[in-house]
Amino acid sequence: MAFTGIPTDALAFYTELEADNSKPFWEQNKERFKQVVREPVLELADALSDFGDFHLFRPHNDLRFAKNKPPYKTHQGAYTEGEGGAGFYFQLSAEGLMAGTGYYAMAKDQLERFRLAVDDDRHGQALEAIIAEFGRGFRIGAISELKTAPRGFPKDHPRIEILRRKGLMASKDFGAPKWLHSKRAALRIRETWEAGAAMNAWLDQHVGPSQLEPEGFFV
Repeated sequence: MAFTGIPTDALAFYTELEADNSKPFWEQNKERFKQVVREPVLELADALSDFGDFHLFRPHNDLRFAKNKPPYKTHQGAYTEGEGGAGFYFQLSAEGLMAGTGYYAMAKDQLERFRLAVDDDRHGQALEAIIAEFGRGFRIGAISELKTAPRGFPKDHPRIEILRRKGLMASKDFGAPKWLHSKRAALRIRETWEAGAAMNAWLDQHVGPSQLEPEGFFV
């Protein structure tokens, strides 16, 4: 079916899951999750399929290495990656919709290439200018960042804020406006990703995909 919007009950489902993140709640609402969350998100991913084939993340947390996590995720994420390496992500939760694009989490070899390019005056200044062009509502972030300069770089480097990041992503938190429940949601995500085109082109050119074994993120 074509995407027509996110049901209002999808947000209600996650509000209730946050209040009762238990197996009994999940078992009682499993079919509801499929109908009001999973299926509309699949339809939304299909509407955005020109960006790539999306992977929908599983609803269960992996508790093997983090026993303090709740058993079920309180959001549904979807991710794809362009041919050059840039990622495209959107997420639905009780708070509403979020969309982001870029290199959220860089592997070791990517970080090395990223930092060398940022350190280069010509390439680094070009990236600074690209980041400055993002409009109101955008947040520039990454999976994490160092508290100080990376090894081998001065603490007073003119682009130290970028160098400290372990990735580079532009995102928007939309909340839950009325258009979320219409097909306009796909348009707003698309606009967000298209606004990141110049940044992604820079990253694809100077960083590119990792040659190491992939590690999971957006969990």
